[in-house]
Amino acid sequence: MSQPLTNAEKRDLKASAQRLEPVVKVGQAGLTDGFYNSLNEALTQHELVKVKFAAFKEDKKVLAPQIAERTGSELITRVGNVAVYFRRRVKE
Repeated sequence: MSQPLTNAEKRDLKASAQRLEPVVKVGQAGLTDGFYNSLNEALTQHELVKVKFAAFKEDKKVLAPQIAERTGSELITRVGNVAVYFRRRVKE
């Protein structure tokens, strides 16, 4: 795994994330394989991805770190029903 992000990097990512629209939503079906496939694809393409909790809002504090762990990404911030994840692109 790559080195953890510095506080300055996290701050910059948070600022960048404010301009993003949520790409993936946690819906009624929850954290399905389809959800993880979509998120992994989005992380591969964009590195920085915003996820909206349309459902399971009361569980987001527990689910957000689990999502980061399963996708090998870093949870940058969680505000309201939105979480932001970052995963560096793998250099060829």
